[in-house]
Amino acid sequence: MDNLKLMDTAGFSLPSPAYLVGAFLFGLLGFAAYRYGKKVSLGYPKWIGIALMLYPYAISQTWILYLVGLGLCVALYFFRNE
Repeated sequence: MDNLKLMDTAGFSLPSPAYLVGAFLFGLLGFAAYRYGKKVSLGYPKWIGIALMLYPYAISQTWILYLVGLGLCVALYFFRNE
């Protein structure tokens, strides 16, 4: 318990459950998009899938995580056959 207090005073905190669910969900969607793009040899779904898998490592706020994830999913929908 002292380690959690020490981390909190240093500015580190554990992510919320909503953040963890979002990161897992968008990572799973990214993996599926990457596999689809690789299977049908399309560049856009493959690269959007990679972006969906990796962007949660650069985002720390939950609402931004969902906003960027939804934007990438919309881009995936429009570029799924190109």
